[in-house]
Amino acid sequence: MSQLPELSSLQALSRRSVLKLFGFGTLAAGVGYSRLSKPQPTIHSQDTLTLPRQPQRDLKAVVVGGGLAGLAAAYELSQRGVQVTLLERSPQLGGKIASWPIQVGEDRFMMEHGFHGFFPQYYNLFGLVEELNIRENFKSLDYYSVVYKNDYKPEVFRPSHSAFPWNVVDLAINSPNRLKWGINLAKLKHLEVFREITGFRAPQSFNRLDQLSVAEWVKEDFPQGLYDLYFLPFAKSSLNAPDLMSAGELMQFFHFYFFGNPEGLAFNGTCQDMGRSLVDPIVAAIQNQGGQVITQATVSGLDWQDGQISSVTYQKGAVSTDSAPFWVGRNPLLSNDDMEYFGAGDRVFSHKPGTQEALSLTCTHQGCTVQKTVQVSASGDGYACPCHGALYGEGGEVLAGPAQDNLTRYKVLARADDQVQLVAMTTSGAAAIAETLEADYYVLAADIPGIKHLIALSKGQVEPVVVAQVDQLQVADPFAVGRFWFDRDFDWEHSWFTSLSGYRLTDSITLYHRIQEDYIEWAERTGGSVVELHAYCYKEKEFPTQQALLETFQSELFEIVPSLQEATLLHKQLVNQKNFAGFPPGSFAARPETTTKATNLLFAGDWVKMPFPCGLMERAVSSGLLAANAVLQKEGAQRRPILSVNPEGILKI
Repeated sequence: MSQLPELSSLQALSRRSVLKLFGFGTLAAGVGYSRLSKPQPTIHSQDTLTLPRQPQRDLKAVVVGGGLAGLAAAYELSQRGVQVTLLERSPQLGGKIASWPIQVGEDRFMMEHGFHGFFPQYYNLFGLVEELNIRENFKSLDYYSVVYKNDYKPEVFRPSHSAFPWNVVDLAINSPNRLKWGINLAKLKHLEVFREITGFRAPQSFNRLDQLSVAEWVKEDFPQGLYDLYFLPFAKSSLNAPDLMSAGELMQFFHFYFFGNPEGLAFNGTCQDMGRSLVDPIVAAIQNQGGQVITQATVSGLDWQDGQISSVTYQKGAVSTDSAPFWVGRNPLLSNDDMEYFGAGDRVFSHKPGTQEALSLTCTHQGCTVQKTVQVSASGDGYACPCHGALYGEGGEVLAGPAQDNLTRYKVLARADDQVQLVAMTTSGAAAIAETLEADYYVLAADIPGIKHLIALSKGQVEPVVVAQVDQLQVADPFAVGRFWFDRDFDWEHSWFTSLSGYRLTDSITLYHRIQEDYIEWAERTGGSVVELHAYCYKEKEFPTQQALLETFQSELFEIVPSLQEATLLHKQLVNQKNFAGFPPGSFAARPETTTKATNLLFAGDWVKMPFPCGLMERAVSSGLLAANAVLQKEGAQRRPILSVNPEGILKI
């Protein structure tokens, strides 16, 4: 990775001046070692005794959920001799980093849920990468930029290898906006802010701040430049909007990504899609140890006995993945007197009042949500796909390609308040075969909608604390990705992944034709470009349909890269989800941990309360490894050392 530029080449501003500006010269002198040697990761869990690597009896474990958390748990358990069965509802493994094939003209690409950056303090994730010997699947992006639509010059972040306070000093020296930060430590609120962001400590920071949203915390007398430059773009990159995110959780996020992180903010991307680069090698390692990995496995029952899980029942076959009943909430933004809509993002269902049927609006071509439209055929109204133009009749039948299959129809089984229970009416191929798995341990590693659905399937003597903890979990505002193929390239002076601030919808831009090999080859062969925009946590009231998302993405892309207005748009792809973990005010105390009141049930996922600071993909992987460690500890086997940044800030209070 590139190193920080020589200070002599920067605008003159001495370290002493910066230290005086922030009032921590004495502190900096006391921790000067961090400038001389890179701080090492903290070991969270390490057994003091040498214990057996494997449990001393035959064990079975069922892991439900094939995202990063479930894969990490299944990987570690399988390497320790535990017989693992991993169940994943989707056709693809990986969860939020899954990839799947799409067709663009004559070319085939792998689509993803959006670009993900692999930061160097993802110690546990990269520990798996090293064990799997797949470091060559990742490439350094060298530096990372934040570009503002108005008022501020771009900020550039590079590898630092310095802990607090020197990383703040380096940031101030390099920032072209340092005189606009607006920090005045003579003001009580500014001093409070400074102490909170540099002194994270759990649970004390949450005790002080968890009842406040970020928006409430910064409402009065907050340094405006600091908020505009760092708090707003980085808060949104947590995939939680400032008005709905706990200020305590943001302090944890900042500590992990900056104030407690000695690695800097430059990161790696994958050389190919994340499926080939990371997911497939983990799956292969699980299978090489005898683990069974089952996709398109729909859990239909969770049986309990004496406060523990006794078995899991699932269906597997060439059937709809919704062959088991499920509940979905009403969408008030889309519903009207003539038609009700349930769900959000890329999982929406229409239901005509007075009927007992519903229709999935997920296009059977490449997964976009189709929109109600008028007069799609001589026989009447229907649905149109905003991404690729497929047309469906009012009953979901295909009228025009590229889709080949009809929309899936559902039966309405029950209704409770603003929720309906649905089950697929149409299946294809062989009938679903129900199978029951009994195991010693069960790891539930689905996303929040999935974990709620699993617990709702429980039968028998269910542990009430588990039910209550899962019930209070919330998802964040929706996340959207728009990927666009053009017939020409363009000049770009910033990083290949760049955060953006100040736009109605767009929060980042990624140049795929500069990062992933398949896209690089296509661009070299055609002269084209592939650009991806992210909206991390948009408001559904502003963008209630995928058509609105696509139109706004495209309009803002032309603002960001004006030269693309003259290019020909060859293809566009939209991914739209509402399943990312929410961290609202007041949620810390009751958030589920890895271990539960049910002694054979473990939780894993980026929504689990963690015992050390971490975020996003690292949080998912670490939670899965913690779940595996809990099993190993119960069985008297050696736990895997779990690494983290320094768990507490230097100015902890």
